[in-house]
Amino acid sequence: MSDSKYLVTSIKVQINAPASLVWDVLVDLDKYPQWNPYTVRVESTLKMGEPVNLFLPNPGQPGELVHVIEHLATFDRPRQLSWEMSPSEHSADAARRDQYIEATGAATCTYFTTDLFLGPTAPVVMEQHGEWVRQGFDAVARSLKMRAESLYQNVALREQYLAQR
Repeated sequence: MSDSKYLVTSIKVQINAPASLVWDVLVDLDKYPQWNPYTVRVESTLKMGEPVNLFLPNPGQPGELVHVIEHLATFDRPRQLSWEMSPSEHSADAARRDQYIEATGAATCTYFTTDLFLGPTAPVVMEQHGEWVRQGFDAVARSLKMRAESLYQNVALREQYLAQR
């Protein structure tokens, strides 16, 4: 396993919404284009070991997407969602992406994500793409916070309205 110098970590955001709602946002893959600026499309059954098709903006060719195929590695509702890429005949690249949600109260939680570059290409991948990945992960964390809080606020307002009727 590569050491932590090949680990990219996002900012940790405090989210004013329940961990279960944040989880629901993370696993609602069809809605990623509505809120996720870094992984703009995801296709998967979210079954362990099955493919996770990720589509990211190509930093070298604006307007183009990079298609990355990883496999679901952890599905621990509502705490951790992970996928990983193993070396193949087409690429020696390997990595593991972990997304963590930690409940800090009944209606609050934190979120952060990591990517650990693995294998012989880890030093080059980190050097060439580490900062781009970190910036993308920070944008995901901020956008997930905004999305979850907006959804939670809408639910709370609707419940408040119904209670007054």
